[in-house]
This record gives sequence, C-alpha cells and structure tokens, in this order.
Amino acid sequence: MPASPSTARVINDRLALRLLQREGPLTAGQLKQLTGLSRPTVADLVERLTASGLIEVAGETGEQRRGPNARLYGIVADRAHLAALDVRTEGVSVLVSDLVGRVLAEASVPIGGDTGTGTAVERAVALVEQAAEEAGADPLHTLCIGAPGLIDPASGHLRDSSGLPEWHRRLVDALQERFPDARAHIENETNLAALAEQREGCARDRDTFVLLWLGHGIGAAVVLDGALRRGASGGTGEIGFLPVPGTDGLPSATGCEGGFHSLAGSAAITALAGEHGLTSPTRQRTDEPVAAELVRRAVEAVRPAPADRPPHAPADRLPHAVPADPLPDAFEASDTFDASDGPAGRVAAGRLPDAADRFLDALADRLVLGAASVVAVLDPGCVVLGGEVGRAGGDELALRVARRLRRMAPLPTQVRPSALGGGAVLRGALLTARESAQDELFGSGEREAGDLPGAAQRRMRVAR
Repeated sequence: MPASPSTARVINDRLALRLLQREGPLTAGQLKQLTGLSRPTVADLVERLTASGLIEVAGETGEQRRGPNARLYGIVADRAHLAALDVRTEGVSVLVSDLVGRVLAEASVPIGGDTGTGTAVERAVALVEQAAEEAGADPLHTLCIGAPGLIDPASGHLRDSSGLPEWHRRLVDALQERFPDARAHIENETNLAALAEQREGCARDRDTFVLLWLGHGIGAAVVLDGALRRGASGGTGEIGFLPVPGTDGLPSATGCEGGFHSLAGSAAITALAGEHGLTSPTRQRTDEPVAAELVRRAVEAVRPAPADRPPHAPADRLPHAVPADPLPDAFEASDTFDASDGPAGRVAAGRLPDAADRFLDALADRLVLGAASVVAVLDPGCVVLGGEVGRAGGDELALRVARRLRRMAPLPTQVRPSALGGGAVLRGALLTARESAQDELFGSGEREAGDLPGAAQRRMRVAR
C-alpha cells in the first residue's frame, strides 16, 4: 500500500535531516543526489524544514560557475543544547554542546571519597550549571549521564550497588530537579565507551565486538549485530566478577575481589608494575590513572616513539572533535607466537628495557584471561582494549594479548587498542544525547538503511 502524501513528506523530511546530521551542510542539488528524490520534492522539503526552524542557510558552495553560488543548508545548531556527563567514583566531567555536537563548554571537578553525599551532589550539579552558563545553554534540552554500575532495563535507573557512592544515585534526581524541562538519560559508562568506539573510534568497521574497559575499574560492553546487549537485569559485561586463576579467592555476589578485577583493575596493575620494579614517583599527567601512566611509560621504554611524533599525545582528554584518521592496525589472534621474538632476544639487541618488557608480558598474561572468556562464549571476532589503560598500552599491549589469545581460544579474533581512551565515555554520552534530541525534534522511527535509496543507503549505514 503506497504511503499517503503526508506520510511521504514525513519520511522525506526525516531522511534529509539525517543526511544533514551525518554529512553536514548540503546544497539542494546534493540532497537530490543523495536521496534520489525529484528536484520539486527537494525544494518543497527544504522550504518546509526552513519554515519549521529545523534547517537554515549555512553558507554557499563557492563554486566557480556562471550565476549565483548554490546555497548550503544545515541543521539549526542552537535549536537545542545538550549536556554529557562522565560520573566516576572520584569526580565528574561534563561537556555542553549544540544540536550538531559542537562542544561549547567543558569542565570537571574532583570529588573525594570522604565527601558527604549532599556536598557531592551539590558540586556535580553546580558544575553542570557552570558549563551550561558558559555555553549560553539555557535551557538544556537533553542530558546523558555515564556512570559505573548497572542500569535497570525496566526503570532506566541506576541500581543499588554496595560498591558505588550514594551520590551517584541521587545525582540524576538532583539534575532533573534543577533542569526540569530537560530529558535525562543514564547509561553504563562502558556501554557509552563502546558506542563511541563504534561510531568514531577503533571499531568503526565492526557490527560485532566486545570492549574490555581497563581504567580505575573493570567492565565489558557487548555489541552483537550492531546492537548493544544489556542482559535481563542490565548486567551484561560485569566481567570484574569473572572467576579466573591467579587470585587469592573467588568473587561473591556482593564484591568482585577474587575475580578478574583483582588481576586487571587499576590497583592490581599498579601493584604488578611495582613487582617488576616500575614505579611512578612523579606524575607526568593528571588526566590518567596511575596504572595507565605506568603502562604508557613501559610501552615507551619498549618501543620509543619516532622523533617527529610526540609520544602518546593526550587525545583521550575531553574531545572537541575526533580526527577522522584511518583505523588503527588490528592484530589478528591467529598470528603465530614466535619464541625468537621474545624479550630475551630483543633485550640483547638493546631494544627493550627488561623490566618494562616483563611487566607488559605479565599484564598481557592477565588480560588474556578475560579476553579468552568472552571470546569462547560470544565469538565477537574483535576485542577492544578500552579505557585509559587500553589506550596507554596501544598497539604493543594489543599485540601481546592477541598472541596469547591465539594459544587459548580457537576462534579467530582481532585485538585492537582503544582510539578514544577515557574520553570515550563523554563522547558516547554526547552521541547518545544528540541522537535522543534529534529523534524528538526530527521525529522518531527512522527507516532502516536498507529502505533508503542508493547513495543515501551507503552513507546512512551506521551501526546502532
């Protein structure tokens, strides 16, 4: 049954808005080419969307041709303002953006473990107020909050957990009270990191993968066939509770000590570095956990950066924009492990300080326990080493884990280092807030990519 004229207009408008969202400003001619619609239909929708305040003239093409230049149409960026939050046990970071995702303000505040619940909530809310005021974002349309812990799939609320501060749960209600007209969403931090890596990071070409979050804590996010999997109770990816060899005991229902967390959490990695004589008496950077700094320094000792490239530029800070660089090299777990490539030979050649090499090997021995477990159960084809530690380890740590995974798991699997590091949580929160706001303003119910015409289908294939 053919669509009615009004339904067809809604579909065409939504298609054009999605293309402007993903491609940036376009001319009417470019919209015609990408959508496959006729020239009169495109002219009609441009006029309709301009009158509704959703798009505006954003410039001209500047092409050298006879007659006037073609107008470029873009989404009205200040139609809505968004806030993204990264809530951690030790503090809060926030950024405020416009509707197209351009960051207008960002800020952070530390919150110590001895801070009272009321004071912590007040500091976090004041931080959002400060950023919104700096950005001129009054009112906020949508907030997305990334936090550790389980999100109840029925209520959408952060579930009670003995391992999380009370102020985490109270913060959402406090923000909703302060910004009553804003739509507030809360999501697990690791899930948001996976979304960011899939959209703009190292998993841009993957519909199925698992992200291992390696930061202050341990977690995993599971993306299968383009969809994030949360599980019956919202607990998919609680890999810190995974029983593994090499710990002093077993985890319990109320604590992950004795599980994978005891081997791969930030404190465990710091202790492991100390066992190999690696310490960090003077912090070089304050935007990464101590464990990440130790891993980064070990990698630099093992494989010094070229003289013309600064070692490990801090791209995992709050991102204004993610560079569109090529995907990083992926190491296949099917690579053979060559004993002649072991530390002894390389140290003899003067390439590797022995302590750093042994530390990275020991860390890879630990990380592969978690990686092999998810590979055996889910067969994701790709494991991303995420978080600050994953990014600090880079290709060097990913290669060591991939070689060990080849010996432990029979399924071919790539191991990739994070491209976004700790900044992935904020980036994922921003992407989620932007998508939610645009769905409401543009109209929900986007057609599947397979229903779109030609070139538009290729450009709109974004894993969801």
